Amino acid sequence: MMFLMVFICLILLFPQLMYSYDPISCALMKKSSLFQEGDVMIAALLPFYSWQRQTKATGHYQNVRIIKPKTYMFFLSLLFAIEEINRNAHILPNITLGFDVYNIPFIDADTMYVFLKWISGIDNMIPNYNCRKESKSVALITGPSWTVSTLIGELLEVYKFPQLTIGHFDPILSGNIHLTSIYQMAPKDTFLTHAITSLILHFHWNWVGLCISEDERSIQFWSNFRIELDKNSICVAFVEIMSIGRSSLSPDIKVDHLHHIWKSSVNVIIVYFDSDSLVTFFYMVEQSLMTQKVWVMASPYYSSKMKHSVFLHPVHGSLMFSHHHKEIAGYRKFIHSVNPLKYPNDIYLAIFWSFFFDCSFSESDCTQLENCPLNASMGMLPNPLIDMALSEESYNLYNAVYAVAHVLHDLFLHQLEFQGLGGVKRLVHFPWKLHSFLRNTHFYHLDSNQVMLDEKRKSVAEYDILNYCHFPTHFVHVLKVGMFSPFAPPGQQLSLHADMIEWALGFTETPQSLCSESCSPGFRKAHMEGKAICCFDCTPCPENEISNETNMGQCLRCGDNQYANMQRIHCIQKGVTFLSYEDALGMILTSLSLFFSGLAVSILGIFVKHRTTPIVKANNRTLSYILLISLTLCFLCPLLFIGYSNTATCILQQTVFSAVFTVALSTVLAKTVTVVLAFSVTSPGRRMRWLLISRVPNFIVPFCTLIQLIPLGIWLGTSPPFVDIDTHSEYDHIIIVCNKGSVTAFYCVLGYLGCLAVGSFTLAFLVRNLPDTFNEAKFLTFSMLVFCSVWATFLPVYQSTKGKAVVATEVFSILASSAGLLGCIFLPKCYIILLRPERIYSYHCRNKKHFETKMSSEN
Repeated sequence: MMFLMVFICLILLFPQLMYSYDPISCALMKKSSLFQEGDVMIAALLPFYSWQRQTKATGHYQNVRIIKPKTYMFFLSLLFAIEEINRNAHILPNITLGFDVYNIPFIDADTMYVFLKWISGIDNMIPNYNCRKESKSVALITGPSWTVSTLIGELLEVYKFPQLTIGHFDPILSGNIHLTSIYQMAPKDTFLTHAITSLILHFHWNWVGLCISEDERSIQFWSNFRIELDKNSICVAFVEIMSIGRSSLSPDIKVDHLHHIWKSSVNVIIVYFDSDSLVTFFYMVEQSLMTQKVWVMASPYYSSKMKHSVFLHPVHGSLMFSHHHKEIAGYRKFIHSVNPLKYPNDIYLAIFWSFFFDCSFSESDCTQLENCPLNASMGMLPNPLIDMALSEESYNLYNAVYAVAHVLHDLFLHQLEFQGLGGVKRLVHFPWKLHSFLRNTHFYHLDSNQVMLDEKRKSVAEYDILNYCHFPTHFVHVLKVGMFSPFAPPGQQLSLHADMIEWALGFTETPQSLCSESCSPGFRKAHMEGKAICCFDCTPCPENEISNETNMGQCLRCGDNQYANMQRIHCIQKGVTFLSYEDALGMILTSLSLFFSGLAVSILGIFVKHRTTPIVKANNRTLSYILLISLTLCFLCPLLFIGYSNTATCILQQTVFSAVFTVALSTVLAKTVTVVLAFSVTSPGRRMRWLLISRVPNFIVPFCTLIQLIPLGIWLGTSPPFVDIDTHSEYDHIIIVCNKGSVTAFYCVLGYLGCLAVGSFTLAFLVRNLPDTFNEAKFLTFSMLVFCSVWATFLPVYQSTKGKAVVATEVFSILASSAGLLGCIFLPKCYIILLRPERIYSYHCRNKKHFETKMSSEN
């Protein structure tokens, strides 16, 4: 039975017995921490390596140790600061600083294990027990992970042990009343969202995606970022909130997240993770072979993995925001001098040396290196393995060491003054006494950067904008292409050299990230219902409106004295126009006006020359003269409407038109009354004969004219015509017109003229068939029919026309109606006088004999 149990145990142990010798695991088991003795110690928990689950060719999983050279650079900045302080006679004289540094993986259980191992001093953890003979650590430095720093802070709060974090500033930590022992070295990221938004606006992107981790800090960032985006009309196509597990063995990034990112039309994606989660996220992105995306990272990305590929890395061409700081003098020289011979107890340096320079560990002692090249140094290693530039986390760690040193210096001076040297030696047992000094400390480095731990007075960060270039040859180049400074004047906070940026694969020029193509000038954005504000159609601007910029939400209306060009991108000054004598229409109307006025004068001359003839004397010769003179003035009246108008011509237009047409129509009425009276004389009674002999019809003209002058005077006294401009009738011209002033008065004047015309027409129509050789009744009837027809047509046409056509319509109506009166009344008489003069006397003798016979019979 005993033999069977031994055999089973051997079978179970067989895989371990056959397991190949791993010198790195051996070395880390012997020396898992870095230690340097000192009078006062500074402890640090840093992630030198982590574990990652990878798939083997057989399909099984294996846990692979991932070494982090970047974290080792953090440690070197701590080592550099401590050595610098120990050499400085002005800080902590006669007191040396030491360090006690442990690796802390990104795993909850291992975090607790390492923390309790450090706090208790032994491998077998006993909570609340310290097995060290004497602990000299006065402060603990953690980071850059927010999660690990918070977890350790919750544990250290019990001891009130000072903890300094080197990661990005966390507003959640600063506002946590239960974590009063944590001090954040990084400046505040108050303007981080504004800086990223400024970059987006610089490239005219308005359609972006966002990837954040599932924690309070990321949600707070998204809340602040959304406010900035809304203020600048930038839309977010998606927000992927990812739960990247605290264990790097199994990153919890669902395939759906990456699938949504891949399918999205956005070309620019904002990424907000802590440093460890950022590496894990882009590891998954690399596995998905996602390209043609521009990643904008809120913090720098560092990866030391060297994977052979003929393609560009997915992170190639990304932009990163990093805290701006100056270089520390002597740091690069120190990095070049680091080697295992100088620091033989540094096991991590030995491991890195074995990786980078093909050294081997001694079989007799797995902590010693063999077969290393002579003159090897870190300066020979390319990026991304070793970045010689001081990262922001290294800079924060350097400042953290100096902050503790300055506090200890002030505190030692205080204790030495009041308690002597014994008090100084006992101080290391009470690290909680440092809190009051840490909250009030501030100092300046040689680079003139101020370090302040009080979060209420802590400065805000400036940002360098870095371009991450990762080429297939494994050459990584991080180039500073710009800077954002919140202290610069508005509009000058962002400075960027876009021509220096190397963009991601697939972009030969600055990439665009738009939901809809930009609306070019001449178009405006029309929102698409049910979609984000950045998704829109482009609609041409309406008539006389322009858009002279891209993506305008509303078109701008041109001024009244301007009009939009055909492309709707510029407003052009309208030209001034009016019905001038140079226009073809103006020349025609002017010619007609002069022709008809000349014709009227000629007819007047004919009538004067043949004034003794019966045909001229018939129907009141005086009224004929008055009518011809008034018609001449009517024909000349349109000249007031043609040409550039001024106040005088505007008033004269309506005054002369109203007066002369009133005289003309009242004269026609008087002539009609004369005809009626002439044929009424032969009837019994003397009243009609008296009316005809007393020349009563001649008084009709001044009487009717006087009636017209009354409303005309009221019109000119209350609201006279004036010069006006018409900016709407013609698209590209301003028309100089005469405004009627009072439209009511204008139509009252026309109405009175219409009454005279209708009255004359009615009376002439009633006596049209009276027998007489020179009876004008028929001519008067036809002339008034023409007159009324012209002005009846004028009214609707006048209301429907615009611009110069209004003036032309009015002028044409004046000429047509006047020509109708002249032609219908006087041309038949001129025909008889000039062409058939013999008919005058034959008709006259026959009519005289008929008249005498009729009178004799009556007597």
